[in-house]
Amino acid sequence: MTVGLVLVSHSAQVAESVARMATGLSGGGTEVPVAAAGGAPDGGLGTDAGKITAAAHSVDRGDGVAVLADLGSAVLTVKALIAEGDELPPGTRLVDAPFVEGAVAAVVTASTGADLDAVAAAAQDAYTYRKT
Repeated sequence: MTVGLVLVSHSAQVAESVARMATGLSGGGTEVPVAAAGGAPDGGLGTDAGKITAAAHSVDRGDGVAVLADLGSAVLTVKALIAEGDELPPGTRLVDAPFVEGAVAAVVTASTGADLDAVAAAAQDAYTYRKT
């Protein structure tokens, strides 16, 4: 079982960097397909439904796709794609989680072979991480 992960950010560089970081910290488990979907179509800041759709299909292995988004319109774009029902792979879920910590938790959990519910729960649990 391999859950895929898509990281949606207004910045291509942020999405790509968080994807590299989360993958690098995942340890020695199963390799998790992670895709960054960042930036507007013109390369500037923003979100692009086409990039999100392509990223989700690229990581889909049939076990679900967890999508984490950074803020505002990124969340709204993912919600709209999910509502359309046919743009994203079946089993695609927007996960309410902090972007960086949630991405790391999701990749680490997915690398153990966990299902989509467990991956989403681990990402969401990252809201409870304390730094003091």
